[in-house]
Amino acid sequence: MQRLPGLDLLRSWAIVWVMLFHSYIVGGVGEDLSWLSNYGWMGVDLFFVLSGYLIGYQLLAPLARGEPLAWRDFYRRRAFRILPAFLAVLAVYLAFPLLREAPGLQPAWQFLSFTLNLLIDYEHNRAFSHAWSLCVEEHFYLLFPWLAFWMTRRPSMGRALALGLGVVAFGMIVRGYVWLHDMAPLREVDGPAFGLRFVEGIYYPTWARLDGLLAGVALAALRIGRPQAWARWQAHRGRLMLAGAALFALAWWLFGERLDFWPSVLGYPLLSLSLAIWVLLATSLPAHWKLPGAGWLARISYSLYLSHKLALHAVATWLVQPWQMHGMAAFTVYAIGVLAVGAALHYVVERPFLRWRERIDARRSTPLPSAAAAL
Repeated sequence: MQRLPGLDLLRSWAIVWVMLFHSYIVGGVGEDLSWLSNYGWMGVDLFFVLSGYLIGYQLLAPLARGEPLAWRDFYRRRAFRILPAFLAVLAVYLAFPLLREAPGLQPAWQFLSFTLNLLIDYEHNRAFSHAWSLCVEEHFYLLFPWLAFWMTRRPSMGRALALGLGVVAFGMIVRGYVWLHDMAPLREVDGPAFGLRFVEGIYYPTWARLDGLLAGVALAALRIGRPQAWARWQAHRGRLMLAGAALFALAWWLFGERLDFWPSVLGYPLLSLSLAIWVLLATSLPAHWKLPGAGWLARISYSLYLSHKLALHAVATWLVQPWQMHGMAAFTVYAIGVLAVGAALHYVVERPFLRWRERIDARRSTPLPSAAAAL
């Protein structure tokens, strides 16, 4: 399976950034790194852009060649990739309440139906709440293949642009409506309820968080439908890097007050566009630019994402707090614990099912575009 070092680098950074953000459940990583960890939620948006690009390329490339939609193969591969590790971690959350990073847990059926992000009571049930992003991904997997099939039957750049802009505009309208009608009345009278409404009404729901996935799909469509333009863009790496850095800096500044109106409405498409530029640049990163350890982190990133809150809570409960560790010692123990648990989940659960999937693919001779082979 061919892996692209640039995408591995981005995926490894995304998971590290997310874990730094979630370190708040054990008291954070200290003031020196707070400027970075406070924005770690952006790592999820980077995952969305990467997923949109890779899944989009995997589906759009054969459709553009006139091949039929291999929907059974697609959903089988997604099931082997997503479900085993997810169900294993969910079983731990259900069976061992003491291991949870927070006491309350939504009903199991919401996790199993991937409706958690639409129904969560975030005030009372925060355990395994980071599964919200998997719900968004699953909804994307469910709908996008059929949308791609419909769009490629009669390809039209105008129709594709209209659809994409419509999705972006819809998300902005939804987020703006929730902010003005549900959040604004609470801002001065009930600060906690204001934050809860942000999470439940703007940050978690699928219909408000499609910007990153759409940006990734647009990249895939550009590569497949306009290969000359794709090559020209990659040839201007310096200009693209400056544009990506400028847009990202603007998004960073805008999200300085993350719960305000304009960040909620404009921030996500702006951030997704900047991250899409970095993904485009990463696809052409030379192989000899591999960063040691980045490929390994990228391979276990899904298991790390699922398990890192459990690991942080366990390390805090049984090591850091009893031994009164602080500073770099505590940070080191947390890092080792999180990596150990994530690696165990990957090698014991995730990897065997991926190898089983590979054997099925080999028997069925399922062709995969190289950029998506490691999905």
